[in-house]
Amino acid sequence: MIALSLPADLPSFGGFSVGSLLLSVIAGLAVMLVVFGLASGRGEVDDITRRLERYADLNEPGEAREKKPLTPRELLDRMTDSLNTLMARSSKTGKLTEDLARADLKLKSSEWVLGVVGAGVLIGLLAALRFSTPLAFLPCPVATWFISGFVLRFLQARRKRAFDKQLGDTIILLSNALKAGYSFAQAVSTVSKTASPPIADEFSRATREMALGISVDDALNHMVKRNVSEDFDLMVTAVQIHRVVGGNLAEILDTIAHTIRERVRIKGEIRSLTAQARASGWIITALPIALAGMLTVISPDYFNPMFHQTLGIVMLAIGGFSMAVGFALIQKIVKIEV
Repeated sequence: MIALSLPADLPSFGGFSVGSLLLSVIAGLAVMLVVFGLASGRGEVDDITRRLERYADLNEPGEAREKKPLTPRELLDRMTDSLNTLMARSSKTGKLTEDLARADLKLKSSEWVLGVVGAGVLIGLLAALRFSTPLAFLPCPVATWFISGFVLRFLQARRKRAFDKQLGDTIILLSNALKAGYSFAQAVSTVSKTASPPIADEFSRATREMALGISVDDALNHMVKRNVSEDFDLMVTAVQIHRVVGGNLAEILDTIAHTIRERVRIKGEIRSLTAQARASGWIITALPIALAGMLTVISPDYFNPMFHQTLGIVMLAIGGFSMAVGFALIQKIVKIEV
């Protein structure tokens, strides 16, 4: 056994050693990395293999099945499957699954909930130990859940930008495949093999849906639902109109690709011109909050009057309201529709 020791002369705050705090943080991060690593490290091939092994286990004797030890991944699968059964009764489970797919997270809804709840409990325990009161635990899980929503929206926006950037070149690939004599379904299959993620993943899924008997229109509508993109909606609308009235689809796609490329170029120029303003908005908003958090942890006696005196609470309320209004105004100014 390896013993991990820290110097005994480390400072302490509020009766809680900095060394113990560091060890708790390291241990908690290690646990969270193991959970998310087991969840996100599962590939599609591994999922299929495990499903086939479950059916293969039915042919084995009961004693042989009982003697097999459960691996950590199998234990996690059982936990998430049980949680999925409970979450299936809620109408919000389907929306969470769609949000995870739009954020390009290869996680089940139960795995995401389990990870967020685990992170909230971990942060709450650290806060309770740091401030030596169980009341500090209560707001941490709720705050972690709200923060996870912001993280999901950020990942969705990043994936949407990557999807839109690839869309112009992808439409050109579709047009060239149609000019070569391929059908639209064959052109979609070609794009799924030659394009790069995330757009290749979406076209691969559409190809699998069409191979299972789903119509082209329904497969395209499913893609539009998964990817909230005005440019892609324009392309799908043109394809569906062509399937009804006919026409030269390759020429129409070339025109749409040129329009989308110009729109993406203009959006990129706008983001470059407004980058400083957007960064200023985030920094100006986050800096007071980060400073208040650091002062609360490092020197509670210095910052406690802001929470326990009427004048301090009023000042915090006015400051928070002013920062929220300023951040909203900055975002409104730099958000330019194209």
